[in-house]
Amino acid sequence: SMPEAVLTAFEKTFGVVILEGYGLTETSSTATLNPSATHRKMLSIGKPIWGVEAKIVDAAGAPLPPGKDQIGEICIRGFNVTKGYYGKPDATAEAIRDGWLHTGDLGYADEDGFLYVVDRIKDLIIRGGYNVYPREVEEVLYTHPAVAEAAVIGRPDDRLGEEVVAVI
Repeated sequence: SMPEAVLTAFEKTFGVVILEGYGLTETSSTATLNPSATHRKMLSIGKPIWGVEAKIVDAAGAPLPPGKDQIGEICIRGFNVTKGYYGKPDATAEAIRDGWLHTGDLGYADEDGFLYVVDRIKDLIIRGGYNVYPREVEEVLYTHPAVAEAAVIGRPDDRLGEEVVAVI
């Protein structure tokens, strides 16, 4: 997802509204979309398109309720989801469980059913037992006028497990 500062500046500069959506190769490109310029939620990836369902699950696969503090893996099911990876039954079994595609993306749903991507599971930094989402740190960095681009990564640390490092 685009950083909020960049999104807002783009819309203001060009006088357009960006309708964010979400998709993967495994979903034949599109799975969710903000419905319209008047019914969108900024920074949301919208709601599932027709014929598609989405849910947020915890590490054990149990559905999570709506709420910004209920971050879990985004799972997609629908007519557009791949049946599997050609010649890779193990990868298929890992990604598609009980008919749901486990995307590897972390997110949450709000009370209105709009979905939000927080980060990739693989990018999550665990620092001293705390989950640090690189994208959230990057969002803060992008608010500084001297920052044109930023990336936040985890660096191995003997004491904390990982240390947060920003590349600007």
